[in-house]
Amino acid sequence: MAITRDWAATTFVVHDNKTLLLHHRKLDKWLPPGGHIDPDELPDVAALREVAEETGLRVALLDAGAPLGPVRRLAQPMCILLERIGPDHEHIDLIYAARVIGGDVMHAPREVHAWRWYTAEELAAPEVAEDVRVLGRRAIELIGAADPELPL
Repeated sequence: MAITRDWAATTFVVHDNKTLLLHHRKLDKWLPPGGHIDPDELPDVAALREVAEETGLRVALLDAGAPLGPVRRLAQPMCILLERIGPDHEHIDLIYAARVIGGDVMHAPREVHAWRWYTAEELAAPEVAEDVRVLGRRAIELIGAADPELPL
């Protein structure tokens, strides 16, 4: 059986030392905002788009990328996960960290039941999966250590 793979972008949004998780209707799980990368879309653009669509927030990625002469270094994800979605389907998920720069949380009700800001300690809750717990804590740590005066 051949395995199909889709590219995805997920962003741990951090504000006031908490990360935002959404309770997804379809998956019945608490997850950070994210979704498929559209054809011809850059991964960092997809990460920002998914956050805006699912939460209404404007965010700045921890690493926004930078020009390197005539080429552009794309924003670097915290890590890349391989996630089994079904017996013959996987996602290659680029995981980003970001801080809030504007907007108010207005979740997409057809996709999301609820939303909640979690502290690093609250990520130990039983409804939070291990990968979300570990990466959420790392995002809180990274954003907390970033200089808030510098553009991310």
